Amino acid sequence: MSSSMIIPVIDVQGNNFKELWAAMVIAIKTSSFIAIDTELSGLGSRKALLAESIEDRYNAICHAARTRSVLSLGFACYKELENKAETTYLVQVYNLTLLCSEEYIIEPQSVQFLVQHGFDFNKQYAEGIPYYKGNDKGGDAHGVNIRSLFVELLRANKPLVLHNGLIDLVFLYQCFYAHLPDRLGTFTADLSQMFPSGIYDTKYATEYELRFTASYLEYAYKKCKLENSKAIEAEGSGSNLFVEFCKYTGNMETYIDYRPCLDSQSQDDGALNICVQFSAYGWCPNGSQCPMSHNTDLIIQQDEKTREDKRKKRKRKNKKKGSQGPPETCSSPQGKRTHFEEAELDQAVPTSEHQEKTLNAEPTDEPGKTASNNGDEQSQPEASTEAQEKPKGKKVEGGTHRAGFDAFMTGYIFAYARNLMKNKEESSSTPVISTCLNKLFLSGKSVPLHVAKSTFSKSSKAHVQKMAYVWGKSIDVNMEKSA
Repeated sequence: MSSSMIIPVIDVQGNNFKELWAAMVIAIKTSSFIAIDTELSGLGSRKALLAESIEDRYNAICHAARTRSVLSLGFACYKELENKAETTYLVQVYNLTLLCSEEYIIEPQSVQFLVQHGFDFNKQYAEGIPYYKGNDKGGDAHGVNIRSLFVELLRANKPLVLHNGLIDLVFLYQCFYAHLPDRLGTFTADLSQMFPSGIYDTKYATEYELRFTASYLEYAYKKCKLENSKAIEAEGSGSNLFVEFCKYTGNMETYIDYRPCLDSQSQDDGALNICVQFSAYGWCPNGSQCPMSHNTDLIIQQDEKTREDKRKKRKRKNKKKGSQGPPETCSSPQGKRTHFEEAELDQAVPTSEHQEKTLNAEPTDEPGKTASNNGDEQSQPEASTEAQEKPKGKKVEGGTHRAGFDAFMTGYIFAYARNLMKNKEESSSTPVISTCLNKLFLSGKSVPLHVAKSTFSKSSKAHVQKMAYVWGKSIDVNMEKSA
């Protein structure tokens, strides 16, 4: 077993965007699914974002997207490799630094948090990839720019994966696609046609399918890594999940930010010092000043121990009764939760430390194979075992809270859940997690938001025009223009 693995994240700015364009497009087109994450300049009123009415929530997010901006965009392309004994993905991760060319609000809490986690605002303003929000302006839809890259994403027609993704989707639509429609039903109708292969929310999957004790991104990722590691160690446990990365050379290597995932150490002695608030939500109002532990590895260890203690207690009780006890089930994700659901905005812009995704991630426990990709769509990955050692001369930076790395974690959760579903159904042809298709997690709600075009909803005019451009032809007559 490896003690660590290095995850290569390709940094993309204005000075290398054109150079990396072909590689990004190929990664998108050849992927099995694409995971996305964003860093935002703000969100406005948190209370409005958690309104009882979902329509009111949508309006609040729309207002934020129209007045704030996307600072960075991360996407991870997961390509399932054929002719492998185990389920294996070739993963390419990109982190794009963006700069909105229009006026926008940036919130002090967001600046403070991002700076603490390594976001370079000087670099953003000097080298950020420019873009305009709303509908296409002039030649925005053509050439090498972020809006054209989003068009390539739509044309690729791949499953889209996000974590707590409603806010991300609203910002993606407003910043890179078109003006947001006024009604939620119109928005979801548009989304269903923009991403016909489906949208998947890993927070929803974590809550309602995997049934983890907590569902914030870092916890879910590390928990999936832990469960996958256990399965690898157990002989005859079925198909397991492995990931491979590209081996970058030449100029490409200079653009790589190597993000290490270190092996977690057992820390049972400190189990009683865990912050309950952070343990449940991945967020604590005291932030770094909290005297209790925010170590996610330790939190997972405590949850595992608590679950095992309950299992033993139940077994003793059933033995005492002389009867077979009920089958063990995962503890409800709601079990920890006694606080207000505002903390569930863990994928949104942070007001404190609740979005921190620290570097003490699980090891991959599989060979860190790599491959070479020189931008030739016909080239085949070349296996290597060098990904676990950081290249000489390249500094490994601290902190994993970046859009690119968050996109990688999101994609890993989906890949794990997808693989788990395959094993349960004993079918290698299962393409997606059908129970999570087009269901977006909603904080404080027992049911998700369904991304679908209803009988009563119409597609927006801007969307119809955009789809005609994306596909280069007239689209389905059922895509009515709104009045």
